[in-house]
Amino acid sequence: MKKFLLSLFISLVFTCSCAFADNIKFVQVADTHLSAGSEYSVKVLKSAVEDINKQQDVSFVVFTGDNINNPKEDNLREFVKTVSKLKVPYYIVLGNHDVYKSGGLSKVRYFEILRERNPFYIQRKPNYKFEKDNFVFLIVDGAKEVIPGSVGYYRADALKWVDKELTKNAKKNVIIFQHFPVEYPEGVESRLKTHKTYKVEEYREMLDKHQNLLAIISGHFHVNSENMKNGVYHISSPSLLTLPQAYKIIDIVTTKEFSPIIYTQLREFEVK
Repeated sequence: MKKFLLSLFISLVFTCSCAFADNIKFVQVADTHLSAGSEYSVKVLKSAVEDINKQQDVSFVVFTGDNINNPKEDNLREFVKTVSKLKVPYYIVLGNHDVYKSGGLSKVRYFEILRERNPFYIQRKPNYKFEKDNFVFLIVDGAKEVIPGSVGYYRADALKWVDKELTKNAKKNVIIFQHFPVEYPEGVESRLKTHKTYKVEEYREMLDKHQNLLAIISGHFHVNSENMKNGVYHISSPSLLTLPQAYKIIDIVTTKEFSPIIYTQLREFEVK
């Protein structure tokens, strides 16, 4: 009898918690560096897509920059051809390997090709937002297209837009996806001279004005790192080509009267 009552209590507690829960599960894929001429990089991305399609309850996938290894149209076309086989919506962040205006692949052209190859891809600009299950997601662009380089640069207009969106959605939980971190992962100090974010202090100061930002999810340094700073969870993930190959599954659980909890898992997959 006691065992029955205990089981019933646990069941009721679980049921009540879930009734007020606001949960979402999504995937981050970082730094795929796909080259159309590299059979291996294409095989890795195809295997990742196949594995993601096997996961349950994934709402969407975000590719957080350096999606292609060189800013060439054939690389981007091969990338879109592969990721369009995902069974859930996907969103694109630009990285320092993705665009070079003088080389023929500007940001405008990049998004034109995304829409040409996938008619369901509606975004036209590199800074945009989408909403899912009462969460607001911002895609923030820090890539340079005129003089490309490994240093990130978040323009004043991009920061103004982020500030505006955080203010407008003050009563909602906001998550940012971008390529270049604003809080650097541990162990990358030797690379900051070439891979830092330009005037990152201005970005940090703007973020400090807001209380509704849950996390900033990025790539760029090809390392797995997670830390909390001023109430914001900074998540950085390794390149898809880094051994062992993995992408990141992120769960956000919000329960009534409790702060959201973020769970992450590096999901390793077999390259076929």
